[in-house]
Amino acid sequence: MPPDRDTIVAIATAPGAGGVGIVRLSGPRAHAIGEAVCARALASRRAHYARFGDGDGGTLDDGIALYFAAPASFTGEDVVELQAHGGPAVLQALVARCVALGARRARPGEFSERAFLEGKLDLAQAEAIADLIAAGDARAARAARRALDGAFSDRVDALADALLAIRIHVEAAIDFADEPLETLGGAQLRVRLDDATRDLDALLHAAERGRRLRDGLHAVLVGPPNAGKSSLLNALAGRERAIVTDIAGTTRDLLHETVRIDGVELTLVDTAGLRDGGDAIEREGMRRAQAELGRADLAIAIVDARDPAAGRAAVADAVAGVPTVLWVHNKSDLVVATPGAEPDRVDVSARTGAGLDALHARLHALAHADVGAEGSGEFTARARHVEALAATAALLAEARAQLDHDALDLAAEALRRAHDALGTITGHVGADDLLGHIFASFCIGK
Repeated sequence: MPPDRDTIVAIATAPGAGGVGIVRLSGPRAHAIGEAVCARALASRRAHYARFGDGDGGTLDDGIALYFAAPASFTGEDVVELQAHGGPAVLQALVARCVALGARRARPGEFSERAFLEGKLDLAQAEAIADLIAAGDARAARAARRALDGAFSDRVDALADALLAIRIHVEAAIDFADEPLETLGGAQLRVRLDDATRDLDALLHAAERGRRLRDGLHAVLVGPPNAGKSSLLNALAGRERAIVTDIAGTTRDLLHETVRIDGVELTLVDTAGLRDGGDAIEREGMRRAQAELGRADLAIAIVDARDPAAGRAAVADAVAGVPTVLWVHNKSDLVVATPGAEPDRVDVSARTGAGLDALHARLHALAHADVGAEGSGEFTARARHVEALAATAALLAEARAQLDHDALDLAAEALRRAHDALGTITGHVGADDLLGHIFASFCIGK
């Protein structure tokens, strides 16, 4: 570790009172500060009972002190953990004592950032720590744990190695520009590139599932005015979240609500009704609705059961690009008879509650189908990971096109950029400002 690096300190346990609270130190002076607080020697990887002194001969608390000598620690630096009683006042006093002895209060995520900088974790694994802490259920926690164990990083690294080997082959062929590519292993090169593309497609699909498992499905409620979108949002949320009136165009802006369906989060977005005309504010609401549909995983298209054909015609173009569309025929209580069930349709009445159980069941099925069946291969991923993999895919397609035109220089450049795009996932390639953005989202003490 750099000899001039600060020693940092923070409370590592959750806010509030508890039976035990932990204050964590990391850095070149962690051992000395820990021994000064405990007034005793601390041997590495042993638990020591100690009285934590206040510097004036008094005792702040008593508890257990643990010292982990570098590099065999979470951060790769010297680390000391002081386990005291979990009262906020006690823990804050311990932090203040450590600061008085030369430590600096840690920034959010700075312990994990140092673990990354010391090579203890790659960037995707460090992000998985935050995902594990924030996991809302056992399935998300298991997926985050797999990402922390390297399930995602190992696949990224294997793909990066394959791209590097292909790039080396291409750049070697550049030195023999007078020879046709076919005599320099061109057929084998294309096969290897096709294999890498298939592996990338599979990884991108898995990462997109992991992103949805971590962030939840993004579902947009869309339909013509007065179809009952806001009423249905309130019914699904279980509370009066949106204003409901008989006046067309009541909803002008986007309204977000998060619900959880058997472990999978669903972010519901109520939107302005789609129709021709409207005032300037309503038109802006419709523009935002269209933009929201552009990033939706699921469109819940709500139409009036009394005239479903007109409702479908009004929104068909808007939902055409959404991966999954569920048609909801609302106000079914006002219809004497309805046709038989369709696989992409549910009949409900937001006013009476009829059909809501069927809608919940359909959303449950769609949510779990979208993130994949539960299995040992799941890992969490983030939107930036998916974007990096998508950029890599585009660059591989560019490299293949350049190879087909024997433009080896351009193919090699596309492969270099593809390799760099993969490197941003694990942190092997990336700017310092990216690290600051990522670790700033962590909790202090981690």
